[in-house]
Amino acid sequence: MSSTKDNTKSICANCGKEDSKLKSCTACKLVKYCSRECQIAHRPQHKKVCKKRAAELYDEKLFKQPPLEFEDCPICFLRLPTLETGYRYKTCCGKVICSGCYYAPLYDDQGNEVDNKKCPFCRIPTPTTEEVEEIVKRTMKRVESDDPEAIHDLGCDYRDGSCGYPQDYDKALELWHRSAELGHAKSYLNIGCAYNHGQGVEVDKKRALYYWELAAMRGDETARYNLGIEEENVGNMDRALKHYMISARGGYNDSLQEIQDLFTNGYATKDDYTKALQLYQEYLGEIKSVQRDNAAAADESCQYY
Repeated sequence: MSSTKDNTKSICANCGKEDSKLKSCTACKLVKYCSRECQIAHRPQHKKVCKKRAAELYDEKLFKQPPLEFEDCPICFLRLPTLETGYRYKTCCGKVICSGCYYAPLYDDQGNEVDNKKCPFCRIPTPTTEEVEEIVKRTMKRVESDDPEAIHDLGCDYRDGSCGYPQDYDKALELWHRSAELGHAKSYLNIGCAYNHGQGVEVDKKRALYYWELAAMRGDETARYNLGIEEENVGNMDRALKHYMISARGGYNDSLQEIQDLFTNGYATKDDYTKALQLYQEYLGEIKSVQRDNAAAADESCQYY
């Protein structure tokens, strides 16, 4: 079936000219103009409405349930935990796997337990913490292939002065920006934290919020929690609650605690707190496994909730 051309005409908000090729205001999408000149001329009348509608559109995007930051564990196919201690990034194959699969025994095709010092996914030997050169070599190989997780981790190495790298906030920011452009949510979080604390840049709270919003919209629960705290600090309790609810659904326990405090202090209802508990319990049900419980029991550093 052939498509038909849309001949619907619109009216320029400034001069009243009818045309099917008018361009919408990019901020609010409410009105259209036939030229840049008409848009500028109409600006004084339109500014207030435009600003209000643009803010509404941005909030719709900001408070929309975000996608998961990571896909499911490629081995057990369960949802990866929110906490970084609940998963591991493997520089050998570029996979992010849960701590349960990372610590679980490995077996051959005969059912015999084999050396578990190998990657659970690709079976390449995992370097020890003392083998720094090998760790750096593998990370750089992933960085060169534009792996956003590896680029982010290298940025953290420069921030912390770890793995033999000098502490260099400028280099860390450069790497986080590169990783963020490839879609890495936590890189946006770290850029926001740099502006919030003045690490390598001047303290800029507005920029910090901007980057935390980018991180939150891409599924980072820590950034979402930070936004809730900032809204609560300026008295925007309804907006804070919205952020905390999304973060609690994503498994961020501190957000659940904040909702409890809001309920205790009369800023959230019993239904709000009940719903938050239900959402958090749903998250726990999605990530829980015997392997992960065993890993957490054997190594306190791999807690996942």
